[in-house]
Formats: sequence, C-alpha cells, structure tokens
Amino acid sequence: MSGSAIYDTFARAPLSFDRGEGVWLITQDGQRYLDFAGGIAVNSLGHGHPALVAALTEQVGKLWHTSNLYEIPEQTRLAERLVAATFADKVFFTNSGAEALECAIKTARRYHYAAGRVERFRIITFEGAFHGRTLATIAAGGQKKYLEGFGPKVEGFDQVPFGDMEALEKAITPETAAILIEPVQGEGGIREVPAQILKHLRELCDRNGLLLIFDEVQCGVGRTGKFFAHEWSGVTPDLMAIAKGIGGGFPVGACLATSEAASGMIAGVHGTTFGGNQLAMAVGNAVLDVVLEQGFLEDVARKALLMKQGLAAISDEFPQIIEEIRGTGLMLGIKCKVENGKVNAALRDQHLLAVPAGDNVVRLLPPLTVSDEEIREGLGRIRAAAKSLSEAASS
Repeated sequence: MSGSAIYDTFARAPLSFDRGEGVWLITQDGQRYLDFAGGIAVNSLGHGHPALVAALTEQVGKLWHTSNLYEIPEQTRLAERLVAATFADKVFFTNSGAEALECAIKTARRYHYAAGRVERFRIITFEGAFHGRTLATIAAGGQKKYLEGFGPKVEGFDQVPFGDMEALEKAITPETAAILIEPVQGEGGIREVPAQILKHLRELCDRNGLLLIFDEVQCGVGRTGKFFAHEWSGVTPDLMAIAKGIGGGFPVGACLATSEAASGMIAGVHGTTFGGNQLAMAVGNAVLDVVLEQGFLEDVARKALLMKQGLAAISDEFPQIIEEIRGTGLMLGIKCKVENGKVNAALRDQHLLAVPAGDNVVRLLPPLTVSDEEIREGLGRIRAAAKSLSEAASS
C-alpha cells in the first residue's frame, strides 16, 4: 500500500487545526486563521459555542443512541419547533443534506403514487444545482463532473437552464411530479433566484398539480438573515431539505413537509438508523435556542450589509481581480476575474479561510455569530489578498 490510507477523493489544503474559538481556527503550533468558510456553511454558531458544548456534553453523559424503534422526546421537540417556525407540518430527520434531499425526492414521488398517479415520478431541476453526492442527488444536480464514471444516470430528473422559465414550462409533462430548486445556489456560485421566479414556480406547481421542493441545505437556518431564505420571497414550498447549519457542526439534516406532501410516507416506506438520535437532537435544539432568539436574525442581516458594503469597496478598488460581489446575508460570493483557486490561496496566505465554488466564485460563509470587528478584520485580509494578486499581475 502506498500513500494515504484515506480515499484520494479530496484535494485538501496543507492545513490541519487543533482547536477553534468562535470565528477562529487554531493550528497545533498556534497559528490563527479567520474562518470565513464555516465548514462549508456548517458551523453556524462558530467553534466551541458554549450553548452547543453544554447541550452535547450533558447528553453525552446520559444517552447517545437508541434508534427510531423507540420514542425520542428531543426529536419530537425539535420537530415541533421547526413546524412552529416554518410552513411545515411534518419532519423527517437525517444525518446529512444529501439524505434530506433523498427523503424529499422519495416523498414527492410517493405522494403521487399514493394518489394513484404512478406515472408521476420525474423532477425538474436547474443547471448549476448541487443537491448532494448520492446516485439520486448527483442525477438531480446533473453536473457532468459528478456523474461521470458512475454508470447510468438515475432516471427521473429533467434539467433546464437556470432562470429559463420558457424551458421550464416546456419541460413539464404528464410524468412530472415536482420542481426542485435552491433559493440561493451555493456550489453553483452563490446565485440568488429572484423572488418573482420563485413566485412563478409556485404558480406553475399549483396549476399543474406538482410539488415545489426547496433545497435550503446551505442557505437555510439563518444564513441569509431570515430563518430560511425563501421567506424573503413570501413563497412557501411543499417540501424542503435542510442540514448544515441546523447542527452547528454535528451531522444533522431534515426533510420538512406539509401534511399533504407527506401523505404517502406511511410506516415502513422510509427509514434511518442514526437520523434524529439523541446526540443530534440535543445539538439541533441548542442551535434553535440561539438562532430563534429575538433579534438574532435581524443582527445577521445587519452584519451582512456591513460585510457586503465592505466587499463592494474592495471590488471597486481591484476591478482587475474581482468582477462582482454576489449573495445575500452571510452567504456571499466573490466572482473572480482570475482563477478562483488562486484567489482562495491568496486569502489563505492572509490566514483567512474561504470556499471555492462554481462559476469561478469564492464563497464567504462566516459563522452567523461573527462580530463587526471580525468582519472588518476579514475585509482587511481580503483587501490584502486582492492587493497581492493585483501587484503580482502587474509585475
């Protein structure tokens, strides 16, 4: 055997971290990095948040896992809180975003099946989408680089260009069951779906008897300054997949549904061993304690404006490096004029962590708890990275 004992599927940065404090990650030799990657929008409350540490520590000493063969009171509590704060009536807990999407896809298909419309199983998705790494979710995402080499594409997904409503309407057939979209594309390059398009999707679904599915795995749980991104548009889905921020770093996902959409999901048709276990639910409830606290989301929106204005000023100063600033809330993207990998490396040289995305974008996904001072510190490091790239290009 040669090389690493780990699968060679990750192109990792030559960095490892020993501990975290809020928005900071610290290496074993004490180097401090400003974490504007947030574990890819996962560490919603930063590193070592006292409420999350206390909730997990307390639960660790009591009970870890029993499976869903038995009642789990904290699971019921978290589901009821999510229902109270959203459009949903029902919740199914998973371990990841991909599993939450799988549940949403199965729920949509099963809804039509239970109503005697067995021919309706196809789901319309959009170019640039990312819905996970399972065989079904890579088929839903439709990106060639993720599909290649894994055999025939899972049947039942029809993709249309992002924002092309004419193509979307043409794609609806008697076999269509649902439309699936991210209100803000993350992996696809921080592309927001305009409110009028979301409204049009809702109307199309209502007119054609389709279910509307939102993927808020990355843009949900406060990331945009509302509890969920679709709230800005006033449009509600029938199904929604969430994960990442709801666990604050612990693997938690969920599929949220209206009673009607979930009507085909009866005992035995779907399941999970680990999903919604005691450890996960303790953390999920602790995250909601913070995120749903009065004023928290309003403060996220305020800080986001500070950050976006600062990025706009940097973009104006270095137009040869930055094409535009995208996004909403604390889900922001730098559309680059140079290769985004170079920009990401330059940011890392300034001890700031970010995340590359499609469409030559670098994502900025800091913890929702980031302070004004830390935002200004981050902006200073982003400016220094842009300056170094600009000087290198002109020398």
